[in-house]
Amino acid sequence: MIRARPEDWPEIEAFLKPRAEYAMFPLNNARFYGVDGEDPYSLRVWIARDARGGISDVLCMTKKGMIMPYLPSGDFGAAAMAVSGRSAEGIIGPQGHARGLKAALGLAQVPVTLDDDDPHFSLNLDDLVIPQDKGELVALDAADPETMIRWRIDYSIEAIQMSPDQAEEDGRRAYHSYIERDSHRVLMVSGQPVATTGINARLPEIVQVGGVYTPPHLRGRGYARRAVALHMAEARASGASRATLFAGSDMAARAYEAIGFQRIGDWSIILFQEPVTLNV
Repeated sequence: MIRARPEDWPEIEAFLKPRAEYAMFPLNNARFYGVDGEDPYSLRVWIARDARGGISDVLCMTKKGMIMPYLPSGDFGAAAMAVSGRSAEGIIGPQGHARGLKAALGLAQVPVTLDDDDPHFSLNLDDLVIPQDKGELVALDAADPETMIRWRIDYSIEAIQMSPDQAEEDGRRAYHSYIERDSHRVLMVSGQPVATTGINARLPEIVQVGGVYTPPHLRGRGYARRAVALHMAEARASGASRATLFAGSDMAARAYEAIGFQRIGDWSIILFQEPVTLNV
């Protein structure tokens, strides 16, 4: 693989956009943080080309060390060589691509805080089903801030397996980021918050859902699926035509299927306990 330059991004974007469900994080990061910039979320990008000269594989890595592979050719050895010598904090991507790269990098014994494979879903928003249940979707700041921060902390501990101290710091930072970006919503029933939903990556034509959370004592009542459905209706009204997400549990998967999402594969999230220097 060869290192791409910022001026190569339009060609790379043209390759990834038709496959956006599998590359939302790099597409989003390039859009908002750029390529080869100084922001921690800015991308470093490598590409491989096929016999005709077209792009066949794209490997992205944020400045802070999150690796995002889209490697349909399966040449994981070349991708591993591309990032050798760099410091990584994790790998996220389509299951086969992320697992293949992890193996090529020799990271099987590296301690992790999270190493999950989650069902991956996609939805044509014309096929969205909105449950006729109770609840009104409102902006996140319409709910009590401390409650929303506590929910984010609980989400980080449960879903991302953060330590309580890390989750506390992340919860407050994330809440203010969500308010600034207007990315999250809360479902209210009788004036009380019952579930949150968010968009963690966005392009004009497609959104990626993340941060869906219902407190344990309110689960099983259909709140999350109504929250996500109403949020996707809002995204559709803003011009998006597709949506994608990952399900963290069987209950979540059933909720997403009930509003029209269809499974397209699996998604891997691998987070290292400490940054790892990659040596191939």
